[in-house]
Amino acid sequence: MSRIDIDVDPCDHITADAIGKPGQRVFYLHAYQDKRTITIIIEKAQLVSLAIGVEQFLAQLSQQYPDLEEASGDYVEEVMRINPPVDPLFRAGEIGLGYDKDRDRVVVFAKELLTEEQDPEEGSQIRYWATRTQLRQLARWGQEVSSRGRPICAQCGQPMEPGGHFCPKKNGHLH
Repeated sequence: MSRIDIDVDPCDHITADAIGKPGQRVFYLHAYQDKRTITIIIEKAQLVSLAIGVEQFLAQLSQQYPDLEEASGDYVEEVMRINPPVDPLFRAGEIGLGYDKDRDRVVVFAKELLTEEQDPEEGSQIRYWATRTQLRQLARWGQEVSSRGRPICAQCGQPMEPGGHFCPKKNGHLH
């Protein structure tokens, strides 16, 4: 596969969602620009980290630039959902955030997950340029989507199956 280097600038809309049943869901980061859709696969843990990171990042921006208007986190679920089929470009390995003060745009950058044998210079990357409000909506929706999965074991932090859970902290006993 050839290297992809895309700037989605600006995003008309950015969201994340999961498709499938809990325990078998695939998570996506998904953006629209004009008539094109740019989608990548992410892990649930990456979505949770991104949601937390966005909130912390926006709080830092508010402290650094007190004149910025507060970004709203209000979203409409129907607008935030993605509908299959989706055609992801790659699976994300690294996700980060940046800010362009002059344009008041936040960038979410994602780099492709590579194997040890692959040259890091050949990895694909995407930069999603969005407003602070778009990112706060993504963060709030991302928290909601990730919470809809399997319950998490309070002992070991792993997802629990409906029929029971093999918990290493309980010496492997189902509970």
